[in-house]
Amino acid sequence: MPKTLVYTDLRAGFFVSLIALPLCLGIAMASGFPPMSGLITAIIGGLLVSRVSGTQLTINGPAAGLIVVVLDSVLTLGAGNTAAGVTYTLAAIVISGLIQIALGVLRAGKLSAFFPSSVVHGMLAAIGIIILVKQSYVLLGVPAETGSILQQAMAIPKAISHLNVPIAMIGLTGLAVMIIWPRLPFKLSRTLPAPLWVLCSGLLLTFYFDLDHVHRYHFVVTQFLTQSEFLIGPDFLLNLPNNPLDALYFPDFALIGTAKFWFCVFNITLIGSLETLLSAAAVDKLDPKHRCSDLNRDLMAIGLGNTLCGLVGGLPMIAEIVRSSANISYGAHSGWANFYHGVFLLLFISLGSDLIQQIPLASLAALLVYTGFRLASPMEFAKTLSIGFGHFLVFIVTLISILLTDLLLGVLIGIVSELALHGLRGLKLAQIFQAAYRIEEQEPGNFHVLVHGAAVFSNFIALKSMTGTLPKGQQVIFDLSEANLIDSTVLEFIYHFRAEYRRAGGTCEIVGLHQHHAVAKHPLSVRRALRV
Repeated sequence: MPKTLVYTDLRAGFFVSLIALPLCLGIAMASGFPPMSGLITAIIGGLLVSRVSGTQLTINGPAAGLIVVVLDSVLTLGAGNTAAGVTYTLAAIVISGLIQIALGVLRAGKLSAFFPSSVVHGMLAAIGIIILVKQSYVLLGVPAETGSILQQAMAIPKAISHLNVPIAMIGLTGLAVMIIWPRLPFKLSRTLPAPLWVLCSGLLLTFYFDLDHVHRYHFVVTQFLTQSEFLIGPDFLLNLPNNPLDALYFPDFALIGTAKFWFCVFNITLIGSLETLLSAAAVDKLDPKHRCSDLNRDLMAIGLGNTLCGLVGGLPMIAEIVRSSANISYGAHSGWANFYHGVFLLLFISLGSDLIQQIPLASLAALLVYTGFRLASPMEFAKTLSIGFGHFLVFIVTLISILLTDLLLGVLIGIVSELALHGLRGLKLAQIFQAAYRIEEQEPGNFHVLVHGAAVFSNFIALKSMTGTLPKGQQVIFDLSEANLIDSTVLEFIYHFRAEYRRAGGTCEIVGLHQHHAVAKHPLSVRRALRV
């Protein structure tokens, strides 16, 4: 590899490691795991998974989207004993990793297509709300309210009136940095990532408030606060072992014969695999060289990484979209950037553990609150509504169902809601899992992809498989004139296929859409045949 490319990968890996360091610590804490668990996962993702992955520019590590699943597993399997819950969850992560390896071998990467985009976005928004609510208490420096996520959300005004002023100042400063820093006009704001400055501000305020020692901080009483004296000290700082080897935990398979254990395994496997495949596909769209990932190989690599993480005390990993997009923006060229990011994280914990222990928990909470808000921002709601009211309705049903029940049941309710809505649009029972797709080579190098009946998320895996066999550099025409129903998930795939096929040197056209009625002005809105 040319020296310039080595330098760009090294540079990208360094800057991504600065982003990953606080996020990995914060995600681990929010997941009910020791903080070092997040760094263990990122290091394994960089040093090992990057060498066998089917992607070029993704960064592997723990993700905010898995916080809810892992924390639920710790609480469910531990039954009140967090330490036991962690070791049981590690066993679930090992089994989940082995299942992901098997899924990759069976070429199950295409099964991600079965989940409609409205349900996926609803799931991510619900995860964002849960993270935002739970981490708000850490940011404010007050104990979390007990009860459901809705009860905790309703109790936030009370938490604000009882906030711990110095801790809240640290958290709110970090949150302000995350919001303001990327929007500053000078070049430095784009070079040095905002999470790095959140850490710097947190460390400075740690020294200012002397959090190394237990003492009381006096603050002038205002009408919004219920007290003027606040107890602060090391309890509000990260607690890392002095010897990194002491951070290794090992799985306990004692619950492997119970239903609740396999329920947790299924949750971790489903959400982790889905997020990995979606993130890898999204990163492909950002790749300046427009390379396509081998999703099955990537699933196997993630499974290998998760198996190892579960054996030594790490969180489950995915192909993480935020760090991956940052990796691209810093000029990464290959998977070596992911490798270098793991190397730098290993150096950080080996040489700078004393400084890392001075990071306040409120600073890490600020990063997660910001992440949660982005997942569930008003823009996400508006974007979903623009695709069509039906799309938005399934999004909301999925979101509310997850908040009221759990991730798995909420996703299933969302899928059933999408199918019910398609039923009202004319989807027949026999079409739920079967659709009439065929490819005809009408003349040499000229392929027509003919779609009949209903083309929806639950039956288009065959279409995805068939189009994957088309030779590059030819002429492809998607003929949708005989389709009576086309949903957003299928349309998104067809548009993406057209863009990628053209980019690879072929020609691709879509015909027959003018014979359909769109439920909204958005190009991805559901289409129904005018004759229906």
